[in-house]
Amino acid sequence: MFSTLNENPIITGTLREHIDRKLSSLGSPAYAYTVVRKNNPSDVLIISSYPDEWVDLYRTNNFQLTDPVILTAFKRASPFVWGENITLMSDKIFSLSRRYNIVNGSTFVLHDPMNNLALLSVIIGSNGQGTQEKRLSSDSGALQMLLIDFNEQMYRLAGSVSSGISEHHAGVCKPIFTPRENEVLYWSSMGKTYGEIAAIASISVSTVKFHMGNIVVKLGVSNARQAIRLGVELGLITPVATAVR
Repeated sequence: MFSTLNENPIITGTLREHIDRKLSSLGSPAYAYTVVRKNNPSDVLIISSYPDEWVDLYRTNNFQLTDPVILTAFKRASPFVWGENITLMSDKIFSLSRRYNIVNGSTFVLHDPMNNLALLSVIIGSNGQGTQEKRLSSDSGALQMLLIDFNEQMYRLAGSVSSGISEHHAGVCKPIFTPRENEVLYWSSMGKTYGEIAAIASISVSTVKFHMGNIVVKLGVSNARQAIRLGVELGLITPVATAVR
């Protein structure tokens, strides 16, 4: 769904104008409004005033799958500041973002009724950092309400130009993994070897490896261990009812 919205200049342009207008009363901070589909984090919408080069780099590399800000937001309902515990979680992403002066920020979180994760991240610049942090703190309630407003506006715009939103409201969202891929990832997360998974699923070891290879590609990671960790961390794995043989 969101990949389609990203390619629609009517929606993205109108939504960006709406966000820019609403944030102007708070000093027009640099921002990123991001929506991630929980059952398929590869599907993401990004509306941002960050440099276009960074946003393109972020999308191309599917950084939302490993971005510590996103991963932290999955586990929170309240706003948070990007402290050292977050920026040190991914040297790769933050070493790249520093080139675009994206280092310090504050993120507001919304787990919306459509089972998507929406975030509003606001950059805290190095100049006047203390003043900006105080202003963000005093405006935190307003920014949280603006995130809700942005999200509702996004769904209104999507619904006005695309019938695809009807499927989304009906909960008919294609999951990121096929049933067999989910089964392989589930048993892997339970500590089973490829041989044990093959026996449980009545398939060959080479088929297990084939499915795990697809999982690694879909999650944009380097190996099975990273895929298992990310699948568990993002809650992408559906428990399998099949009894262990």
